[in-house]
Order: sequence, then structure tokens, then C-alpha cells
Amino acid sequence: MQKPAQLRPAALAAAVCALTLLSLSSAHADSGRAMPRNVPSAYTQECAACHTSYPPGLLPAASWNRVMTGLDKHYGTDASLDAATVRQLNQWLQAHAGTYKRVNEEPPEDRITRSAWFERKHRKIEPTTWKLASVKSAANCAACHTGADQGQFDEHNLRMPAGLDVRSRRAWNDWLPPTETFGVPTRRTR
Repeated sequence: MQKPAQLRPAALAAAVCALTLLSLSSAHADSGRAMPRNVPSAYTQECAACHTSYPPGLLPAASWNRVMTGLDKHYGTDASLDAATVRQLNQWLQAHAGTYKRVNEEPPEDRITRSAWFERKHRKIEPTTWKLASVKSAANCAACHTGADQGQFDEHNLRMPAGLDVRSRRAWNDWLPPTETFGVPTRRTR
């Protein structure tokens, strides 16, 4: 029986790097959480003036269409815009809307915070946390996610919201991922 050939350290390192790059590129190929690069200025000026500038990939196209055609009653507020701006933003939202598995279903009331994936990811958050003065509601992603405005919601860029009680702070610390991955320090904010 012939002994299998061993990979040289350089070849092994190259193989590991190639596999890592492949997994990263495929993970981000339809990453609806990431904010597209070509954000219209109207999106920042109009939408992000009142709430987190949600990446369009967090909702399916049909949900975005209903949101944009119902701005006169936008979750209890009149957020009406001129027809040209609505058309521009709706086209951009449609072009970048979520198409991946997690966003297949249109959430109740087209609310990101009512989607199944959002509720699953935040199931351990106490209801009182959403009511803290530093948080205000589940729609305030930036209260905990430091990269929310760029569409970065990973657990390595979290901060503990002000006002958590002792039990919730303990649970928060237990929930956070380790500060090292494979011996390499990771960034974590609190």
C-alpha cells in the first residue's frame, strides 16, 4: 500500500486560503444584509433621517413595493415623497431586494422586525430591552449593531445597550461569541 503524499506547508496554506476565499465569496454572493454601494442620496436623506437605513435585501421586492406605495401611512406616519423620488427609490429597492431563502416570505405588515428570521435571531432578547430609552424599539438596529448603517449585523460588532438590568447584562455576556476564533482575536464592542 502506497503512503499518501503529504502537502507541503506552502501548498496547504494556499489550499486553506483558497477555501476560505471561496466560502466568503459564496456567503456574500446573495448577502441581503449588506448595504449596496450605490445608495441613492434620497434614501439617506429621506428614509435614514427617521430610522436605520435598512439594507434592501432584508425584505422581498413585493414588501418594498407596498412600503413605497403606502408612504402616506408609513407605519403611522405620513412619509410622503414626490413621485419622482418614490419611483427612483422603489426601483433601487426592487433591484436590491432580498431573493435568498431567508427573505422568501413577506413578513406581517412588511415589517423587518416581524420576519421569521428576525424573530429567530432575537428570540432571547427580553421584551423590556426593546423599551429601554437607549433602544426604543426592535426597529432601532443601531442601538446594538454598531455597523447597522453599513448593513453589518454580525455578532462581532455588537454593543450592550445602556440601561440593561443585571440579569440581562449577564445573559448578554453569556450570549456573545468568544473574543478569539482559531487563536485570532476578533473585534467585539460593548
